[in-house]
Amino acid sequence: MPEMTLLGWFHTILGIVALVTAFYTLFKYRVVSLDNKSGKLYVLVTIIVAGSALGIYNQGGFGIAHWLAVLTLTAVSGGIIMEKFKWFGRFSMYFQALGYSSTLLFHMIPAITDFLRRLPLGDPFIDSFEDPLLLAFHQAFLLIFVGGMFLQCRWLYKTTTGSAENA
Repeated sequence: MPEMTLLGWFHTILGIVALVTAFYTLFKYRVVSLDNKSGKLYVLVTIIVAGSALGIYNQGGFGIAHWLAVLTLTAVSGGIIMEKFKWFGRFSMYFQALGYSSTLLFHMIPAITDFLRRLPLGDPFIDSFEDPLLLAFHQAFLLIFVGGMFLQCRWLYKTTTGSAENA
């Protein structure tokens, strides 16, 4: 595993900030939104982290981590567009949740991959991208994402139909 560059450290530290902010935001507000400070911070840091990932090439050429960065930038852009312009009317809030929440999945995949490939120092948990432990983490994150999206959509539905009934 190559040594971490200064850009790699910057990327990693901000990635941790993004993850902590995302979990806090989802726990407190149930959805990421630019309407609250932690949501704004998460979106901003996510853009910086994804952008910095595009500059890291210490493991060869343009790879899966770069594609995840592109997907992240696309998803966060979609979330912002859905939140600000509401192109799909009342359904925009679901696409907003999908966009922002998928960025969390896109953060987790390279985060766990890098963690397992680097630690413990000198004898990392895994030595290939096909390792069953890594694949199990990726599958677990996907299941958690799908379950989280279901809960977010259910909460959004209840929140909007409840407020419409009370009006």
